[in-house]
Amino acid sequence: MTCDRTNQIWIYDTTLRDGAQREGLSLSLEDKLRIARELDRLGIPFIEGGWPGANPKDVQFFWQLQEEPLTQAEVVAFCSTRRPGIAAAEDSMLQAILAAGTRWVTIFGKSWDLHVIEGLKTSLEENLAMIQDTIAYLRSQGRRVIYDAEHWFDGYKQNPDYALKTLETAIASGAEWLVLCDTNGGTLPHEVSAIVGDVAEFVKGGNQGPCRDVACNVSTKLGIHTHNDAEMAVANALAAVMAGAQMVQGTINGYGERCGNANLCSVIPNLQIKLGYSCIADDRLMHLTEASRAISEVVNLAPDDHAPFVGRSAFAHKGGIHVSAVERNPLTYEHIAPELVGNQRRIVISEQSGLSNILIKARSFGIDLDKQDPTCRQILLRLKELEHQGYQFEAAEASFDLLMRSVLGQRQHFFEIKGWSVHCEMLPNPALPYRNCLATVKVAVNGQDILESAEGNGPVSALDAALRKALVNFYPEIALFQLTDYKVRILDSGDGTSAKTRVLIESSNGVRRWTTVGVCSNILEASYQAVIEGIEYGIWLQSGKEVAGADAQRLPAG
Repeated sequence: MTCDRTNQIWIYDTTLRDGAQREGLSLSLEDKLRIARELDRLGIPFIEGGWPGANPKDVQFFWQLQEEPLTQAEVVAFCSTRRPGIAAAEDSMLQAILAAGTRWVTIFGKSWDLHVIEGLKTSLEENLAMIQDTIAYLRSQGRRVIYDAEHWFDGYKQNPDYALKTLETAIASGAEWLVLCDTNGGTLPHEVSAIVGDVAEFVKGGNQGPCRDVACNVSTKLGIHTHNDAEMAVANALAAVMAGAQMVQGTINGYGERCGNANLCSVIPNLQIKLGYSCIADDRLMHLTEASRAISEVVNLAPDDHAPFVGRSAFAHKGGIHVSAVERNPLTYEHIAPELVGNQRRIVISEQSGLSNILIKARSFGIDLDKQDPTCRQILLRLKELEHQGYQFEAAEASFDLLMRSVLGQRQHFFEIKGWSVHCEMLPNPALPYRNCLATVKVAVNGQDILESAEGNGPVSALDAALRKALVNFYPEIALFQLTDYKVRILDSGDGTSAKTRVLIESSNGVRRWTTVGVCSNILEASYQAVIEGIEYGIWLQSGKEVAGADAQRLPAG
């Protein structure tokens, strides 16, 4: 790395430690290793791996990466300052940090006198000694230190003189980075900007040193770590950078305790595309959406479809006027080109659609239509009619593809349903209302009738299993299909038990996923409509057709 870092912002990812503190998120050792390698591929320079010694999993994580290092990222171990009344060299916590074998260590210490007195139950002087002793000891052991000033903004507002003394101590002890933490997440951007500016002036006279290979520092540098309790984490991070911070700590998808941390999927493109800073290589930035979705798969949390930049709906257009304008010039309704962050434009089909929606959506499925072709208007009218009945094609684009091909006379009918039935024993237990669900289906394939039965853990599962069993000898690819999501919505609850039900079913063949829809006053009939179309569409995909539609998207690698 060269020494010209005037425009460089160092991204520090803490998904594996701070992000993992999100309620309901639990990572195995293998999960942590997969995420670390995904971040490494993305080009993140600093990856915080966890707190060695706090639990066996984190110890194993650092050992594993010693055996199989990342390609470019610096893995960072995290720990607190030494405990009150004990020398750093005798603190077992710090011995575990050294055993992790990382070049960089992040140490957090108290900036707020309230926390020192009421949290640590020690004196302000001892807190300064803890900061000094810890950093100096780690430096004596050849480690490079990032100092996280916990509760910095609250502490500075309460007692600025003491808060600055903690930073002065960290600088004098050899910290190369001072990261100002909005730990409670309640600071506003104008406050962050003013306080970071004050601190930037304060550290200008900090320790001078030779240029170094990772941070290339000629003086102690500032970083920012923000939480999202006031919905300001990203804005606060940007404000800090514009006031002089050169490192941003955050997490992928904004995962974190309480309301989360600064979302690096928003921080990075805002800094790099909007403000002209350099965070990661441009060819890596194009993989941001892929990384966001891959990591959401690893942590087993559904991606936020409406997330800025990387969400499935971030560049989706539904209204006919919008679609027509975007077709002429994307700048009319898009603040950046979606390809810059690896996302794609989506044209959403619904009852609000116009002919422009139909034309563009058809093109994405490999169907060329002309606006003057009366078939185009027939598709639009059929769409609006079905949406009025309760169908929702913006969430079930596979069903819309089949609808278009039906109107065009291009739909392949791989099988014909001649009848079905399902029988379940009902149980009083609401957690397990069914037992011994048995479904029977009769289908015709190539003029041959097949009658099959199958059991399932519910009526829909049994119906799906019976249909697959009947068809798998004709279409072996069906063995790869899985139902990955099942959603039910009552459309007109005022009608009681005769209310219409809409069912959305997401299917996957392990490489692609697609969604189909069914609507009926009978929930089983609605479900079966969606199941049948899901299997039909999957067979069509496996027949060699390439579908570019967003709903038949590829699953993340790994």
